[in-house]
Amino acid sequence: MNNSNQKPRAETVPSMKRRMKEHDYTERSIYMLTLTVEGRRKLLGEVAGRSDADGGSEDAPRFVPTELGALVSRELEHIALHYPQIQVLGRQLMPDHLHVILFVKERLPVPLGAVVNGFKTGCRRAWRSVLFTPHSGATPNTAPHSSTRGAGSTGAARPAVDGVECPAAVQQGKVGILFERGYNDRVLYGKGQLQAMIDYIRDNPRRLLAKREHPDLFRMHRDTVVCSLPFTSLGNHFLLHWPDRQLVEVSRSAGSDYIDEQLSKVLAAARNGAVTYTAAISDGEKRIARTVREQGFPLVVLLADGFPAEGSLQERYYKPGGVYFEACSLGRLLLLEPKADVYEAPAVVQCTEDALRRKAAARHFDYLPVPHTSKRYRFIALNEIGRMLVGQ
Repeated sequence: MNNSNQKPRAETVPSMKRRMKEHDYTERSIYMLTLTVEGRRKLLGEVAGRSDADGGSEDAPRFVPTELGALVSRELEHIALHYPQIQVLGRQLMPDHLHVILFVKERLPVPLGAVVNGFKTGCRRAWRSVLFTPHSGATPNTAPHSSTRGAGSTGAARPAVDGVECPAAVQQGKVGILFERGYNDRVLYGKGQLQAMIDYIRDNPRRLLAKREHPDLFRMHRDTVVCSLPFTSLGNHFLLHWPDRQLVEVSRSAGSDYIDEQLSKVLAAARNGAVTYTAAISDGEKRIARTVREQGFPLVVLLADGFPAEGSLQERYYKPGGVYFEACSLGRLLLLEPKADVYEAPAVVQCTEDALRRKAAARHFDYLPVPHTSKRYRFIALNEIGRMLVGQ
C-alpha cells in the first residue's frame, strides 16, 4: 500500500499533567497537587524576606498574598464544605502557582478531577470579583466566593491588579481561566512521604528567594566547553577551574568494605581542598557523593540525562531538585550533561571502548562492541569523560 499521501503522525509532546493510569481517583488516597496560573503571571502574591534568615526573624522567608491570593486560599476551605470526604493537609501559594495536599478520607462521589475543576471555577469567580470594580452604574458583586454560587455582576475591569497588568480581553469585560487547564498530581504512598512533601512545599518561598539572590548559580548554560567538549551546565562554574580535582568511580559489584575505604580517601582529599567529580551511577558512587555533599564539600556531578530539552516548556522554570538545590544555592555544586555528540567524539569513543575491553578481559569474556546509544556505553563514557575532566 502506498502511504505517501498519509499525514505524518503528530509528535507526542511530553506532559507533566497526565493522570496515573489504572488509578481510581475516587478512592481513599493522599494527593499532592500543583496548579499553575495561566501564562505564569504572578497574580497570587510575592515572596519576601531573605533565604538565609532564621525562621523566627523579621526577615524570615514568607509568602505575602495579593487580594486574589487570599481569596484562592479561602476557596480551598470550601472544598471540604462541598466534599466532606476531603481534608486539606497542606498548602503553599506561590506567585504563579499553588501546591496543595489533599487527603481523600473516603470514597468520593465524583473523580478528583471534578473536585479540582469546581475549585478552579470558584477561583475564577474570585478573580472576577477582584478584577471588576463596581462603578459607572455597575451593581456591586457581593456573591460569596464559592464554586456553587453565581458569578456575580459585571463592571469595568481594573487596568492592573496588584501591579500586574490585566490582559486586553479582561479590560474589555471578558475573563478567561485563572489556572491553566489540567494540573499535576502525585499520589503519596510511601512511609514518611507525607511529612516530607509538607516540608517541601512550605520551604518553597525560601527556595525561590535563594534562586533570586543567586541567579548565576541557577542559570542554565547550553554551551559550556570543557576539554574541548560541549556540555549543558548549571551551578558554580568556578569549580571547573579548581586545580585540585578527584574522580569517584566505584563498580556496581563493589562491597561495603571497599566503598568505606574509597569514602575515607575521597573525604581526606576533599578536606585537603580537592573538588570531587562523579557520575553518581553505582550505589557506591551515590553514597560517596551524598556524604561529600552532606559534609559541605564541593561536588561536580556528570549527568546522563538531567536537564529538560532545549526549548521545552520545562526549561524556563528548571531548578535542581531536593538536596542538590541546597548545594547549588551555596555554590558547592556544578551539574554537567554532555551534549549528544560528545559520546561520538573520537577521544571519548577510544577511552570508552578501551574501558569496555578491560572490563571484558577482567571477566575473561570476549569483547563485543556496545552500541553507543545504549545505557552501558553512556555510563562507562560518563566516567571516562570525568577522567578527562580531572586530568587523569
